[in-house]
Amino acid sequence: MPLPDGDSKLAHKLVEDGALLLDVRTEAEYAERHLDGSLLIPHTELPARIAEVLDAQGGDKSKPIVVFCRRGGRAEVAKAALLASGFTEVTNLGSIDAW
Repeated sequence: MPLPDGDSKLAHKLVEDGALLLDVRTEAEYAERHLDGSLLIPHTELPARIAEVLDAQGGDKSKPIVVFCRRGGRAEVAKAALLASGFTEVTNLGSIDAW
């Protein structure tokens, strides 16, 4: 069963339990404000940088990932790319403000 999207309580619990917090905004947005411990990979670069996500996951595509952006749209694109690459536990938090 896929993880639900837009659930900040779930996102916090997953990250507390070791999930990857993936920021898919731009470098400029990240420099302005970011969440501690998040990995920045802009959504446009994600397909070419899937290996970095896999490395951050310790090679485990079933380890949860919490993805977010400014409003949620780019995170949805990133979630689809991650699922297409075989990651199975991905949730779209939506916006950084939802954290």
